[in-house]
Amino acid sequence: MIQRNMGKVLVEAASGFPVITITGPRQSGKTTLAKMAFPAYKYYNLENPETLQQAASDPRSLFKRIDAGIIIDEIQKLPELLSWVQVYVDEYQGNGKVILTGSNQFEYFTGLGQSLAGRTAIFKLLPFCCNELNFSSEVSWESVAVKGFYPRLYNSKIDTQLFYSSYVMTYLERDIRSLMRIIHLREFEKFVALCAGRTGQILNINALSVDCGVDHKTIQSWLSLLEASFIIYLMKPFHSNINKRLIKSPKLYFYDSGLACYLLGIRNEKDLENHPLRGEIFETMIIGETLKYFYNLGHIPPINYFRDAVGHEVDLIINQSNTIFPIEIKSGSTIQKAFWKNINYLRHLFNQDLPAGLVIGDERSEKQQNTSITGWNQVSSILQEL
Repeated sequence: MIQRNMGKVLVEAASGFPVITITGPRQSGKTTLAKMAFPAYKYYNLENPETLQQAASDPRSLFKRIDAGIIIDEIQKLPELLSWVQVYVDEYQGNGKVILTGSNQFEYFTGLGQSLAGRTAIFKLLPFCCNELNFSSEVSWESVAVKGFYPRLYNSKIDTQLFYSSYVMTYLERDIRSLMRIIHLREFEKFVALCAGRTGQILNINALSVDCGVDHKTIQSWLSLLEASFIIYLMKPFHSNINKRLIKSPKLYFYDSGLACYLLGIRNEKDLENHPLRGEIFETMIIGETLKYFYNLGHIPPINYFRDAVGHEVDLIINQSNTIFPIEIKSGSTIQKAFWKNINYLRHLFNQDLPAGLVIGDERSEKQQNTSITGWNQVSSILQEL
């Protein structure tokens, strides 16, 4: 069983919060992690119709005789149960006795904020990251990007295409219906595929609206839906008081490169090698690694991108502790002088030799021009320096 980086952080947080909430996309390993981190806890799965019925008809019964604690899986199936969780933890006045998991982002789940405000630590578990999988030097980034990072792809011998086709069907049939009533389902399916073609690019709602044949309001609603169900991440642009016109639209990324590749019809690394979105897929994978690093610590990712009105762009900026750390992401394996162009432009704007990072499609670790250079499978090594 592959150990998750978040495990130790969860146990530590349980000593300070009455409730621990683990959210994340379907099949990201939430249940397995909860059971590994809290092996003595009684487990309730609300996907089980009998358990769901018990919880709905006699919620108090779930909280009887739980000396060690309880895990309630897929809490979004019964939001009203959160009120009983609140009552229990307020009466018990202990920490770490209730572990909740859910497949939707709880920013969109109002019941959590209303019932458990100040009582729960919220963690977002994404699929595996590179240092959890510990890839060998013979593995190419292209093969990993196409396969993606969902645990089932590594824990069992399942065909990648079969996994993603089933995942997409499950997502459309279950999550979409539970989160929002979609009238134009065929247009929505087209919309998801169109978003995959825009991963790593600045969001243009007008273009999506025209291509899908639906209005702006619908597009914005659908984007929120993809965010809520951990399909896409919208990275906000960097803003500063520098005297420059900066782009204000977010960049769109898929959380998992494998899902994006599947939707784009990329079936193997050979397809990716010559694909016009090769660079964007690599960037998507590296942004995903960055998100996982911060989420695994229980932190809100302090990340942005920089782009001004004349086209100077830095792929990623870590913006924390009143300092910025620019990172360029390049899919090539050969380091080129041009890789520093926009980093140096940003240094000039801030009038200081900012430390920076460069992630490339190769395996190496070195330093040049006050820039930490690392390969695609060691992104965490740069982030740990901050």
